[in-house]
This record gives sequence, C-alpha cells and structure tokens, in this order.
Amino acid sequence: MSTEAIPARSGSSAFWQGARLSIPVVVASGPFAALFGAIAVDNGFSVFEAFLMSASVFGGASQMVGIELFGHHVAPWLIVLSIFAVNFRHVLYSAAIGRSLSHWSAPKQAIAYFLLTDPQYAFAESEAQSGRKVSFVWYMGAALTVYFFWNVLTLAGAIAGTFIPDTSALGIDFLLPIYFLGLVMDFRKRPLWLPIVIVSGIASIIAYKTVGSPWHVSLGALAGVALAVILPPSRSGIGVDPEHMP
Repeated sequence: MSTEAIPARSGSSAFWQGARLSIPVVVASGPFAALFGAIAVDNGFSVFEAFLMSASVFGGASQMVGIELFGHHVAPWLIVLSIFAVNFRHVLYSAAIGRSLSHWSAPKQAIAYFLLTDPQYAFAESEAQSGRKVSFVWYMGAALTVYFFWNVLTLAGAIAGTFIPDTSALGIDFLLPIYFLGLVMDFRKRPLWLPIVIVSGIASIIAYKTVGSPWHVSLGALAGVALAVILPPSRSGIGVDPEHMP
C-alpha cells in the first residue's frame, strides 16, 4: 500500500461527512444525556446548572460520577479529583492524536481537545490511519454534532425532571450502574480484565463496609490499578487479544 498521504476532505462536505459519522454516537449517548439531566435535578441542581455542567465538562462518565458525589454531599475538591481521575484517559487520547493535529493552530487544537471524546478519538485515529490529514472542518462536524445533541438532551432531561416529584421512584437511578457496567464490559478483551475487575469489586465492597461511601469507589479503583502494576500483561497472558495490543 502506498504511504503517500490522501488529501484531506475539504469544504462543507467535510463537515457533513463528519456529522453523519457521529449519528450512531448521538443515538447511543442521547438517553444518558437525558438521564443525567433528570438525575442532576433530582440531586438539587437547577435546570440551568445541569445544562451548564454538561456544556462545560462534556464528559458522560465523569458527569455521572460527579453528580453521584454531589448527591452524597462530598467535599468539592474530592469531586474535582474524581472527575479528573475518570477523565484522565483523555490525556492519553490527546497525546496519541496530537501528531495528527499538529498542523492546526493552537486555538483550534484547544477546541479539538475540549471536544475530544472516546468515539471522537476513534474517528480521528481512523482518519489518520487511512492516510488523510485530519481536517479541522471534518473534526468539528463529528465533534459538534455530539456536543450539540448531548447538551440539548441534557436540557430536555433536566426540564422533564422538574415535573417529576420523585425521580427515584421511577427507578431511573438503576440505569447509572448499568451504564458503568457497560463501560467496564467494553474493555473485557483487554489483558487482565477479569482479575482486575474481581479485585476492584472485592476491594470496593470491603471499603464500602469499612470506610464508607464515596471512598469505596476510589479505593476499589486503586486496588485494580495496583494489580495491573504488579501483574503486567507481559507476565500473564490472561485475556490477551492481539487486536487490542498496543
């Protein structure tokens, strides 16, 4: 295969090509945006505050973690630290795609990194690996589509939540652990996935019984990280999938 770079898409067509690429992401993430809005209102947020958190943080998993900690009246510094821990993978994403965005100006890169999500990272990596230069217009088409609908649906969920006297009575908070279970299951082909999940789960349960909430979340995660450090994939071979190796 030729290594010569394929010209980047250009013009408005590039924007709409990126936008169409994000339609499945919007469909999949939309219910969770509305769920976040409803849960945020149930935890004492105003409709505007729920919308503002989505617009400024724009991190589905970290928003869910943050709103759960707000509900437990946790110290603000711990909430910020927890959100940073959940979103730390985006630091790695930024480092990985930085070389593909290096031809952009600094302001454009800053905007791109703010809008960087898991699927957006995958889109950009796929575009770069196809031999094309990652176009800013194309990138914005994909990223802004998700950003726009995520915030609109958060607003819709928050408004709907104000009309429900007790959202917990509907059991929608049960969707939160299901959401995180889905995130965990998405990594099931990674090396050491099963033992890390087991150790994290056991450590979290012990911490919940002894230390209490919300520390059990962080302590369970630290236990899983510690196991990953002690037993690296090169020594184990448990659950190794060649397609997911670096």
